[in-house]
Amino acid sequence: MAMTGPMAKGEIVYKIYRALTYGLSPLLHLHLHWRKLRGLEHPIRWRERLGRPSLRRPSSGPLLWFHAVSLGEGMAAIPVIKFCSQRRPDVHILMTTTTVSAFEVLKDRLPANVIYQFAPIDTPAAMDAFLGYWKPNWIVIMESELWPNLIIGASKCGIGLALLNARLSAKSFRHWSRPVLFPLMSLLLPKFSLIAPLSSVQAIHFQLLQAPPFSIKFSGDLKYVVDEYEQKDTRHIEYLQKQLSQKQVWMAASIHRGEEEIILGVHNVLVQTHPDVVTIIVPRHPQHGQEIAEELQKGGQNVALRSQHKELIPGTSIYLVDTLGELRQLYKLTPIAVIGGSFFPGLAGHNISEAAAAGCAVLTGHHVGHFSHMVREMQQYNSLSVIQVSGKLELEKVLMELFADAKILESRQKAAKEAFHALSSAVVSNAWDVLNFHLLRQIIF
Repeated sequence: MAMTGPMAKGEIVYKIYRALTYGLSPLLHLHLHWRKLRGLEHPIRWRERLGRPSLRRPSSGPLLWFHAVSLGEGMAAIPVIKFCSQRRPDVHILMTTTTVSAFEVLKDRLPANVIYQFAPIDTPAAMDAFLGYWKPNWIVIMESELWPNLIIGASKCGIGLALLNARLSAKSFRHWSRPVLFPLMSLLLPKFSLIAPLSSVQAIHFQLLQAPPFSIKFSGDLKYVVDEYEQKDTRHIEYLQKQLSQKQVWMAASIHRGEEEIILGVHNVLVQTHPDVVTIIVPRHPQHGQEIAEELQKGGQNVALRSQHKELIPGTSIYLVDTLGELRQLYKLTPIAVIGGSFFPGLAGHNISEAAAAGCAVLTGHHVGHFSHMVREMQQYNSLSVIQVSGKLELEKVLMELFADAKILESRQKAAKEAFHALSSAVVSNAWDVLNFHLLRQIIF
């Protein structure tokens, strides 16, 4: 039967998209070269982005492909990957991400039997080569990686598709709702056997974009799940903990450019009334940390830089972290965590559950984007669990209060940890249940 309405229009839009990505392939190839020169692609394994494998596919048995765009989504996928590996040892697992930073952190956290590759770009040649070589039986996409050549190519090959932690930002929802792109989304979303949205609002967004209601099932937010990972070398963390033991400590985590001005402004006020205060600053990107350190040193301030394992000598009250993959360990060193990426319009916040799991009093700005449901859920469970502040003056006021009253600080810490445990329980098993029911059980080996 011939397709009519949005589906037929979607086919036309997809053919245009496929032709464009085919025509632009040489330019995208050059773009990858340029990114490699800038250190944004892996210097050796960058060809994987063109669908060229660097590892062999297992010769027999089904293969489940997990795809996450970057570090946060990859970390959320790991607990499910481990659960799947335990429940279905007969299934080979392939994990892909797109960023070098994700690769550097995740390669040591994945189970030894998981194959790790960089994801192919969404051109016909790269995606067809990738699917043709790996021949996955199922694909689990994390959050919002809705690439047309991937989805249509998988569907034509009879590969089952699932979208876990499914979300669309307000901007993306408006983007996909436009008359030109809506038919394409109407074509793509029905290809999924399972869409597990983050919230009821997200579920409505996906249904408005023509996701079939029977494919939408809730399993909880995987970003609540803090995967236990044993650091190979914890000596530097333990040594830092000793240095901080007699200090009043707070941490600003995952800050973006411009937010350091707020954090440093608050620090300068706090140090006047609390001479023993230490502010730990963890920028979203390590290079940003080095830039902040250079500026502070030019102004005559002593700064301890994490990558250099410098000690907190007398007179040093700022500790700058310019490394990757240590945030969860660092949260254990501080009673107070301020989560960045949330103080300016246009930002979308970061995961607050990791700090809550470590027992920190959790503070964040108001610009938290798709993490707004997490903030709301934790506050609904316990109003003391997350404090939202509007800027420098309010952040300064709250920190002063927490440093001045140990009972208030302890109550905030306890509330955050209890809310985390209540909301994170059974998330992984729920995700496995919906994956197994809607995807994996379709093929029994």
